[in-house]
Amino acid sequence: MTVSRRVALFLGMIYLLIGIYVAWTHGYLTVTLLKRIAEALLAIFLWFLVLLGVNLHIGR
Repeated sequence: MTVSRRVALFLGMIYLLIGIYVAWTHGYLTVTLLKRIAEALLAIFLWFLVLLGVNLHIGR
């Protein structure tokens, strides 16, 4: 990986982290939303467990 790509990746990560912080402080991201996203991702990647009746809900 070249230096310019590393710098671009680093700046992109900083930009994303600042965006997450701003969204969190202004109420666009909540713990409930993050749990629902995590549940959805688990169900997508572990769909075969869902078909077997495994409950992938977090905190219920």
